[in-house]
Amino acid sequence: MIEIGSKAPDFCAKNQDDVEICSRDLKGKWIVLYFYPKDLTPGCTTEACEFTQSEPEFDNLDAVILGVSPDDTEKHRKFIEKKELTITLLSDVDKKMCEDFEVWQLKKFMGKEYMGVVRSTFIINPEGEIAALWTKVKVKGHVEAVKEKLEELQNK
Repeated sequence: MIEIGSKAPDFCAKNQDDVEICSRDLKGKWIVLYFYPKDLTPGCTTEACEFTQSEPEFDNLDAVILGVSPDDTEKHRKFIEKKELTITLLSDVDKKMCEDFEVWQLKKFMGKEYMGVVRSTFIINPEGEIAALWTKVKVKGHVEAVKEKLEELQNK
């Protein structure tokens, strides 16, 4: 069970440039790891654009922003180019990260049930522990809430 204070699952996944990004290489940094369902959809686009706009502020907090979806790296590249994103997107086509972080769940939409990504965000501290988490995220105001929580955690 993933909860605040538990060790974050280790991960390795390819980014939009087909470069493998692993949690072990990010030790000592704050990580904002957010999971979203699909590239180039309205809510996911808004969230990615807001994280991109706020990236300099997260940089000042020594935090890396990583977006994760089951889309492949080519789709991530198209998303980044079309929306001029500067954040890193990780491809989780086998859904291993989604399962490890418990965000691959049964969802319902218009009476149909299917497996999908529950929009979620995790702040991982420099020691590799879950410092904050949000599940079933509503996009509006979310990036600001994450930034405020990160500032609060760093000032403890």
